[in-house]
Amino acid sequence: MTYLSPPSQTGHSHLRRLILLRSISIAGQLAVLALAWHVLEWKLQWLPMLATIAVEILINIGSTWRLRRDNPVNNGELFIQLCIDVAALSVLLYYSGGSTNPFISLYLLSLIIAAATLSRAWTWLMAILTTACYSVLMKFYVPLPMPEGEHAHMHHAMQSDDIFSIHVIGMWFGFVISAVVIAWFVVKMASAVRERDEALARIREETLRNERIVELGMQAAGAAHEMGTPLSTMLVVIGELQHDTQALPEWQGSLTLLEGQVRGCKRILDKMLASAQDKTLAQTDSVEQFMLDTLDEWQLLRPTAQYDYHTSGAQPAPQLRFEPTLRAALMNLLNNAADASPQKIDIHMRWSDDSFTLEIRDYGDGVSADAAMRIGKAFFTTKQEGRGLGLFLANTTLERLGGKVRLVNRSGGGATTEVSFPLAGSA
Repeated sequence: MTYLSPPSQTGHSHLRRLILLRSISIAGQLAVLALAWHVLEWKLQWLPMLATIAVEILINIGSTWRLRRDNPVNNGELFIQLCIDVAALSVLLYYSGGSTNPFISLYLLSLIIAAATLSRAWTWLMAILTTACYSVLMKFYVPLPMPEGEHAHMHHAMQSDDIFSIHVIGMWFGFVISAVVIAWFVVKMASAVRERDEALARIREETLRNERIVELGMQAAGAAHEMGTPLSTMLVVIGELQHDTQALPEWQGSLTLLEGQVRGCKRILDKMLASAQDKTLAQTDSVEQFMLDTLDEWQLLRPTAQYDYHTSGAQPAPQLRFEPTLRAALMNLLNNAADASPQKIDIHMRWSDDSFTLEIRDYGDGVSADAAMRIGKAFFTTKQEGRGLGLFLANTTLERLGGKVRLVNRSGGGATTEVSFPLAGSA
């Protein structure tokens, strides 16, 4: 299973939310300017203020185009985006009362966003920048104009408490805007950070698992090479015993069985070595024939295992392109079922045009709740002489090839191992 790079994905999501927030901010700025012009009839310096908003719109368009690129959005780029917002707010505040404007508190939004998304160093830089802008606007700004014309008499009649009331209302609007942004934007960013951490944890777990598999593969290749000689020696000894006239007749059956087992081991080792040397050994066959061949090979290794096999699906059966590792994974699952239920297991395979499902039902004791939480992990086993690798390797192989394994207890007793595997684009 593959993942997008979590830092890149998180950076893009942060930039996407900054673009959305800037769009909302632009709409709010235009609404406030429209209110000042149409209702309050203030004579502001419209040209630089509208030019600032136009620049914000152009930057938003460019940032939207930037999101289409796969290059990661790093902390420096996010910091520049926040600096653009701070600069635009500073220009608008400069021409509308500076520090006396109740919307001066919106500087905190950029600082909060920086603290939620950037590292400590970038956050402190943003704190210094916003503080510096606030301090400058305390000294340098264009005062808000008083109404003229038909509203001039209102200015003369307005008391100081009325002016303060307007300022309080503006502060209330600033608080509402800040509360909405914090409740939505910052929480979304924190959620994205948590998702990134979870993705990193999954990648670390998958990396550790892959390292274990590589190590096991190297050890298995070494063992396969070393086991070839003793198996050949065993075959020679068995052949001599079979032709030995002193051997008791009742030994012949056991010797024949032993010879078949040893030859089966050599065949498996030869396939494993050939697969490691040549990655083009994938074959194409019908799903039905593939399963029959798998069961025949498994029966050679487990001649005493008893099973009932039946299929369901439209004929002719669909084609499957498979690697030798797929057959080995299924044989591991069959071995687990036969170990749990030596007397009998039921095997049912069904297929459609794009997938096949294999159910292996045993009649053992099932899986305990504690084992169900850990089963499939490397080196965990419920068998007295098990090594905890069969189900782990089978599950890992099938996941790599796009399949899934599910192990559930049946209400009537025993367990069912269900394997689902896609046929389209199968390895």
